[in-house]
Amino acid sequence: MSEILEVQDEANQARDQRFMQVALALARRAECEGEVPVGALVTHGDEVLGEGWNRPVSSDDPTAHAEIVAIRAAASRLRNYRMPGTTLYVTLEPCAMCAGAIVQARIARVVFGARDPRTGAAGSVMNVLEHPILNHRAVVSGGVEAEACGMLLVDFFKARRAAARSS
Repeated sequence: MSEILEVQDEANQARDQRFMQVALALARRAECEGEVPVGALVTHGDEVLGEGWNRPVSSDDPTAHAEIVAIRAAASRLRNYRMPGTTLYVTLEPCAMCAGAIVQARIARVVFGARDPRTGAAGSVMNVLEHPILNHRAVVSGGVEAEACGMLLVDFFKARRAAARSS
């Protein structure tokens, strides 16, 4: 029995790594568009249901975080606002707004890369996703490709500060 669980864990870890690489590519797309580089996707098994990257600046929409964009795309594809059995992959720990959307969508699992010590709502500042009083809780796995996800953000803000100093 434990051998079966180990094989499942290895398969899940490989899937998490693979999908986080997709999320990183989406984050890079946000960066190319001048947005904070965060990428997200919603999956069911090996199927991608929706993708998103940060777009609040370009869309003049403060709710256009990568997670929300991916959830909206998945909901549209599923033609349902509830997504039980799905996983959300995101390069940065979700904020309270995004965590609330995850709860409302009934997403089963959230896998994130870098922790957000300022606004993280999946354990860093607060834990909305596993709060016992809410009617839905998501299983959270943090730190997948954390270094790559974190460095993308560090490099983005470093470049932005350098550009501000030189202008």
